[in-house]
Amino acid sequence: MKLQAVIAGRFDKLRTGLTRNPWTAGQARGDRLLGKSASVRVAGYTRASASAPAGGLDEALLWVTVALLAFGLVMVYSASVAMPDNPKFARYTHAYFLVRHVVFLAIAFVAALLAFQVPMAKWERIAPWLFIASLVLLVVVLVPRVGSMVNGARRWISIGFMGFQPSELAKFAVLLYAADYMVRKMDVKERFFRAVLPMAAAVAVVGSLLLAEPDMGAFMVIAVIAMGILFLGGVNARMFFLIATVITIAFVLMIALSDWRRERIFAYLDPWNEQYALGKGYQLSHSLIAIGRGEIFGVGLGGSVEKLHWLPEAHTDFLLAVIGEEFGLVGVVTVIVAFLWMTRRIMHIGRQAIALDRVFAGLVAQGVGIWIGFQAFINMGVNLGALPTKGLTLPLMSYGGSAILMNLIAIAVVLRVDYENKVLMRGGRA
Repeated sequence: MKLQAVIAGRFDKLRTGLTRNPWTAGQARGDRLLGKSASVRVAGYTRASASAPAGGLDEALLWVTVALLAFGLVMVYSASVAMPDNPKFARYTHAYFLVRHVVFLAIAFVAALLAFQVPMAKWERIAPWLFIASLVLLVVVLVPRVGSMVNGARRWISIGFMGFQPSELAKFAVLLYAADYMVRKMDVKERFFRAVLPMAAAVAVVGSLLLAEPDMGAFMVIAVIAMGILFLGGVNARMFFLIATVITIAFVLMIALSDWRRERIFAYLDPWNEQYALGKGYQLSHSLIAIGRGEIFGVGLGGSVEKLHWLPEAHTDFLLAVIGEEFGLVGVVTVIVAFLWMTRRIMHIGRQAIALDRVFAGLVAQGVGIWIGFQAFINMGVNLGALPTKGLTLPLMSYGGSAILMNLIAIAVVLRVDYENKVLMRGGRA
């Protein structure tokens, strides 16, 4: 009888060890580190709702990213193939922008592979230094003969084969810095002057440098990223809405005090007015014409008329308008759904990381979701005439080396967060 009791007792212990969730043992330690007052917003996601997956990478997110990149490559070629017919681009071949875009994609792909190899713990350590580096570059780009002037804006630093935009690096750097900042300030996040004000000052410094270029669109994206991470990090809702109100008032004043910004708003409200049709409303009016010509199914790949020197920046800011003309409502809705799904999936990965007590990694992933989703929303709104014209590209799709590079690095970091989540849920160590 004693032998049977001993065997039964050991079997019960073995069964308990096998059925126990492999990562709940870290829950108590995480709770002690974060504390009850240091909770973050996970939108109802709990540890109990997670299950250990069998795969490594998030293949669905990876393939949607590849699909957007491939479709963007095709549309960049379609939108730019006729540009050499313009005397301004006469020295270029018809495949000039296509070849450069392929080179940008290759460089970005290598950079993304390298970024994926970096553990999130290391990203957390270098976040403040990357933020400082981005500030230095934002200052350097304003130096005459160093920063390149294009269409009245000094936003690029020439590095030989491409022009690098420090504002794209600043988006990523602010994202990492804000996530790291919130982790460090968890114990004082309810205090405005100790938690929110220093971060607001950092964003204000970045904003002042961006407005000097000028690049109000990038400043808007960075402000939304920082605010979103503060909110998701658990900052008091009243303080969040106070910050949102102050930023909104600041943007309104910037528009009201700038003649050319006011002109853009008036042109947006009535792009067909004779006063604006050939000026500030020219791009918007031709974007609407392109989308209108596409109707439901479009005029077919390569059949766009507006890209034939009517619609400026067709391969960059107004790529969606060409998609609308050539693929119609079906093409536009497909792109919108792809970005909606991608944003939702990235936010899910972030919530999962937070549920695993990996607050920095979770906030970084959610910050990338805010970045990609918000910038895509602004670009689409501009192309569809729902928002005033703003110089923001369509993430992962528009022509542009800096944007593609930083977008793919950001997606690689999200995939790294997901990879480490799955390692932890299988009982390993990230």
